[in-house]
Amino acid sequence: MQDSQKNTGAMPASRRGFFLGAATAGVAAAAVTALPKIVEAPVATAAPSLPPAPENGGGYSLSEHVKRYYKTASA
Repeated sequence: MQDSQKNTGAMPASRRGFFLGAATAGVAAAAVTALPKIVEAPVATAAPSLPPAPENGGGYSLSEHVKRYYKTASA
């Protein structure tokens, strides 16, 4: 006599397995959507303080931005 189900290693689908898989997929989807919000949180960095602008105007200062502009304009 042969069994109606051969032991080939494949288990028949069950409702318990389906719901376990659905729950796992739901948790994974929630983690993927929440993860970028955690990673992309802005990091507060201390900006270098600039000297106060003169009272009569003309507040030009040689900052890093201006130095970079001069470097790229001369090339």
